[in-house]
Amino acid sequence: MVSFSLNSLPLPPLLQPRKLTDTTSLLNHGGLKPIVVTGNPPTFVSAPGRRIVAVGDLHGDLAQARCAFEMAGVLDSDGRNLWTGGDTVLIQIGDILDRGEDEIAILSLLRSLDIQAKIEGGAVFQVNGNHETMNVEGDFRFVDQGAFEECMNFLEYLGDYDDNWDEAFVGWIGVSERWKENRKMSQSYWGPLNIVKRQKGVIARSALLRPGGLLACELAKHAVVLQVDDWIFCHGGLLPHHVAYGIGRMNMEVSHWMKGLNENDLSGNELPFIATRGYDSVVWSRLYSRDFEDIEGYHNREAIFELASMDFSNKRWVYWFSQKVYSILEETLQHVGAKAMVVGHTPQTSGINWYKLFLVY
Repeated sequence: MVSFSLNSLPLPPLLQPRKLTDTTSLLNHGGLKPIVVTGNPPTFVSAPGRRIVAVGDLHGDLAQARCAFEMAGVLDSDGRNLWTGGDTVLIQIGDILDRGEDEIAILSLLRSLDIQAKIEGGAVFQVNGNHETMNVEGDFRFVDQGAFEECMNFLEYLGDYDDNWDEAFVGWIGVSERWKENRKMSQSYWGPLNIVKRQKGVIARSALLRPGGLLACELAKHAVVLQVDDWIFCHGGLLPHHVAYGIGRMNMEVSHWMKGLNENDLSGNELPFIATRGYDSVVWSRLYSRDFEDIEGYHNREAIFELASMDFSNKRWVYWFSQKVYSILEETLQHVGAKAMVVGHTPQTSGINWYKLFLVY
């Protein structure tokens, strides 16, 4: 998990879409033009003159999330949860859920920072990753026990706020640590393995994250693909057939599914498969970020049909493969009028591995 700043490159105006009509202008600051958001959930963003920072997979680790935000210059270092980024645009590119115990706290912190950033002329955007979609599907294989307990704490905490979801959600980051400590200090916490407690945690998580649940509806506010000026942000990778299907269409279908709307709104599909399921979906694709390990299966795409039987021990084939994947990246970027793509999902040990592709993890 690292942060990546895009402030060194000039950002020309965004090509505005014709089919999306939900447009919102965020407050301008310091003479800059306002940020213009198009789509619901946000799909296209015009943010002229802003510094743009991308932060990758956080996986429930609040301490490391704070560290990344502080390194990016958008969060105070004394624990007050204050935005310090001015008119910066911060983009978190998915996988806040699973593997850690402070998932809701991170989501709450990001919402709080977004509110503060807008006052300064900046903004915070989130992109859903595969672990967000997995949890809305009810796949809890990678959930930390502490995260189940956070769900129980959060549901209990919501009881004090009646129907004021927004106030409760933003406020959770300020009280989550205290609630966690109180639970640890309780006598029942230190008892023998409590199967009932775990079951309660699973029930609480299911209620919050099922399609139509409170947290699922919160996640539904975020895109799976976001274009900011001429930069594309997504968790796994955007491919030409995704663009042909429609970025705004994918975002809307995933959002509708997370909100628990009738499956008829998705043209008969129970899940928005092209965005959330399969090796080459937007949230799962590793074509750009992993050189050879996930190649078999991509043979149904004409551009890389020959890959399934390649001998990658031969350096000639390595070069050939690199050129093929790069051509797919170029084709995708040309279709959307973008110059580069930023993705997460796959750990990177040697830095950026493609020109015009930036991997943040």
